[in-house]
Amino acid sequence: MKNGFQTRILAIALALATLAACVLAGVNLQHENHFDVPTDGISWIEAPGGLRAQRVPAESPGYRAGIRTGDILVAINDRPTNRLAPLVREMFRSGIWSHATYSIQRPVPNSIDLKGSARLDIQVILVPQDRSSNQWLRFIALVYLAIGIYVLFRRWTAPKSTHFYVFCLVSFVLYSFKYTTEFDTFDQVIYWCNIIAEALQPALFVHFAVSFSDVFASNRPNKLKRRLLSTIIYTPAVCLIALQYSAIQFWSATEMLRHRLDQIAVAYLAIYYVIAAIVFRFRYQRAESGLERQQLKWLTRGTLLTITPFTLLYVIPYLYFSGTSVPSLLTKIAGLSLIFLPLTFSWAIVRYRLMDVDLIFKRGVTYTLATASLVGLYFVVVAVTAEMVRARLPSLHVWGLLAAIIFTGILFEPLKKAIQGRVDRLFDQKRFDYRETLVEFGRGLNSQTDLRALLDSIVERLPQTLLVTRVAVFLATEPNRSPGNPNFELAASHGLTNLQADDLQTLDVRFLDFDRPGANSHIFLETPQQVLRLPEAQRSSARNLDLNYYLPCRVANREGSGTRTVAIIGLGRTDDGDFLSSEDMELLESLAGYIGIAIQNAQLYQRLEQKIGEFERLKEFHENIVESINVGVFAVDLEDRIESWNTQMESMYSKSRKEVLRQPVSAVFPADFVARFNSVREEQGTHTLYKFRLALPDGNVRTANIAIAPLVTRDFIAVGRIILVDDITDRIQLEAQLTQSEKLSSIGLLAAGVAHEVNTPLAVISSYTQMLTKHMRGDERLAPVLEKITQQTFRASEIVNGLLNFSRTSGAEFTSIDLNELLRDTLTLLDHQFKTAQIRTETNLDPQLARIHGNQGKLQQVILNLMLNAKDAMFGMSNATLKIATFNSSGSVFVRIQDSGGGIEREHLHRIYDPFFTTKTRPQEGEHKGTGLGLAVSYGIIQEHAGKIHVESERGVGTAFQLEFPASGSRSAISAETYTNGRRDAERKTIHV
Repeated sequence: MKNGFQTRILAIALALATLAACVLAGVNLQHENHFDVPTDGISWIEAPGGLRAQRVPAESPGYRAGIRTGDILVAINDRPTNRLAPLVREMFRSGIWSHATYSIQRPVPNSIDLKGSARLDIQVILVPQDRSSNQWLRFIALVYLAIGIYVLFRRWTAPKSTHFYVFCLVSFVLYSFKYTTEFDTFDQVIYWCNIIAEALQPALFVHFAVSFSDVFASNRPNKLKRRLLSTIIYTPAVCLIALQYSAIQFWSATEMLRHRLDQIAVAYLAIYYVIAAIVFRFRYQRAESGLERQQLKWLTRGTLLTITPFTLLYVIPYLYFSGTSVPSLLTKIAGLSLIFLPLTFSWAIVRYRLMDVDLIFKRGVTYTLATASLVGLYFVVVAVTAEMVRARLPSLHVWGLLAAIIFTGILFEPLKKAIQGRVDRLFDQKRFDYRETLVEFGRGLNSQTDLRALLDSIVERLPQTLLVTRVAVFLATEPNRSPGNPNFELAASHGLTNLQADDLQTLDVRFLDFDRPGANSHIFLETPQQVLRLPEAQRSSARNLDLNYYLPCRVANREGSGTRTVAIIGLGRTDDGDFLSSEDMELLESLAGYIGIAIQNAQLYQRLEQKIGEFERLKEFHENIVESINVGVFAVDLEDRIESWNTQMESMYSKSRKEVLRQPVSAVFPADFVARFNSVREEQGTHTLYKFRLALPDGNVRTANIAIAPLVTRDFIAVGRIILVDDITDRIQLEAQLTQSEKLSSIGLLAAGVAHEVNTPLAVISSYTQMLTKHMRGDERLAPVLEKITQQTFRASEIVNGLLNFSRTSGAEFTSIDLNELLRDTLTLLDHQFKTAQIRTETNLDPQLARIHGNQGKLQQVILNLMLNAKDAMFGMSNATLKIATFNSSGSVFVRIQDSGGGIEREHLHRIYDPFFTTKTRPQEGEHKGTGLGLAVSYGIIQEHAGKIHVESERGVGTAFQLEFPASGSRSAISAETYTNGRRDAERKTIHV
């Protein structure tokens, strides 16, 4: 708070002081323009007897009147002039352009007194005093003030900038305040301000030189030493002011006293300037910081450039030739040198760039050589032209000279460029070659498309070209970031060996905001270790990076006008600890544009590669989906030529992709499909051909749902049609089986009603049969028959109960069963019927047949039903044969029952397991009428045993039923207790051949 208050007070004080100085200078100039001072042009000095003419310039009024050097002025207008003051009063009393009578005593030559001198009365016309030198000094004052204000506003926080501004303001007062000799109150203020400024300016300059390097010193002098040193520096200034005051108040006002005081002031000024130059030189030799060395190099050269001509051309003549005044031309040249001091000092404070001094020197040499060459060429051309005109074309002498002037003017620019190139190569051949290499590098940047290689090339070339020790490239991480919140990350670097991985993660470079309105073309940090205007995190990052220059790489916005920053290049000092020149910065700023475009192109190329990779992966993913989907997919163009053909179509249609691509639809598919395909050509939307029977090239016919949809682009422009072929043949078979299962479930309703009705007569038959058996136990002929009737009665009861249990999906006792034994028992049971029907049986039973897990009664019911169906199918045929075989295969047990009957009609194959479906509606003699429940019940029993039933039938050849059961102990065996309806429905499958 205290520092902020002091800063505001200082700013207000400087502003008021500047305003007051400018107002007083303006009023002083106005008074001077309206107040003419009469003069005779002669320098008078007190001497015995009057005033002696010390210097009488030629063409002055006194010289034209006849006054010469050494004459003694005794009186003017009959008023004695023993001092200069009476002379001045009489001249003002006479006024300008008036005649004043000068009483002159002209000493005899080689005489040391006025004895024998002649007295002359000379009429002198007084003229206005020439004060043009005051205007020249005022121009110098304006330069000082303008430079001071520029430095103050541009580098307010720079070290010693305020001190430098005070020095410039005091210099402005010194060179612009000129009293008019009217010596009124205002003139006295101007006079004393000039006296004070004359005393303070050299002291301020020496103080600036002594304290300039305190900001770099590790052990700064304490306050007591600084105050003591300041007291010593400003003591002569106070003494000089006191001397001037004493001379006016207490001493006799003579011209000799005024001249001596002026000599003291000039000597004081020169001595202090020399002391400042010595201090700058001494500090420069002992400076350790690169920044300090550069600044002191500027200050030393600027001081020497100012003090040398000023001392040689003005101070020494004024001090050692006190009897004569310094010629006006030398005064102007010495005053001109004063301009170099604020120029070089301001440049040192604002820029701090070492190489700009060399650059100015080189350009000065260039223009000097170019000008000298031009002048020489001009005079040569003029001389040659004059000779030619004089000798041959005397009438064109004026036009010839004009042509020579125009010709030499045209030659100046290429001559300057040629000399500039030679001087550049002469002074800095190595850096010149490097810059040419850098320019070529910038031109070839756009040929690099790999971002990493591009960044590595940048951080490799820049140190080689500019000889800097540290280079970093920051890339923008958010393309759409808002101004004021930049987000950059370090992408490549050279020489940043002090940064660890943790430091890179914590870098905060938000101060690199070049997209905000009014942002500069680059950022320069003279001391990255002490950037006080930044927050602590950003200050720490700037300190760790230790980079002095940050240049934005800008490119045009993709949308709208303006530019955006895609990267930032950071650079440090050179190998010698120096800073870059403005020429280097101009080159880098131009190169940054090429680098920005190259980085943008590399990023775009990188994103394009990523997009291509993503597109390829997406395309492959979509192709995998199309290829993996269990639906045939193919597309046709507007000319109905096939453009795509997936794997499912290859498998289903038995044609490879190579065979069908670019072929018309009519050449690949059958005519009925082509007709239906063309019929929906002009209709909009998607069309589906339900359960279309598609003939395949191999002769098979498959049932499919075919969807035909338009193939359009993102702009909804039709480019063809896409066809999806969903083969539902197997699904239809499963649906048929599901329907069959649903039909079987209706048996439960029937079984519940007939179970009691059937069991009652069976119970009666069984009871009477058992009674007859007891009575006829001794009858060997009838007793076996009655026993078989009893067994079949129980068997019939079991069948009815089994039908009821099957319909209820109830459990039953499952045991280990030998199918071979079961088949033999069944054949024994039907042996009489087969012999009566003249049917021959052939058996091929595998002796190693595995046992199965099941219910013996239910399985015997299935086998008995199949054998009876076979008997009925072969009734009345010659050579009727029933073949029964068993075998093992892949953990399963198979039973095959094949007859040589008439076979089953093909259209009936899918209905043979339907309840109550039968073809025995009109049985022949010896046959019985079918109920349509045999195969339906058998199908349910097989499903309950986790088995499968397959049928093969050909009209006129015969029918074969094949039963498949899981062997005992295999993973596919399922117990009755764990068997569910869902599992049964899922595994139910019938194969029709």
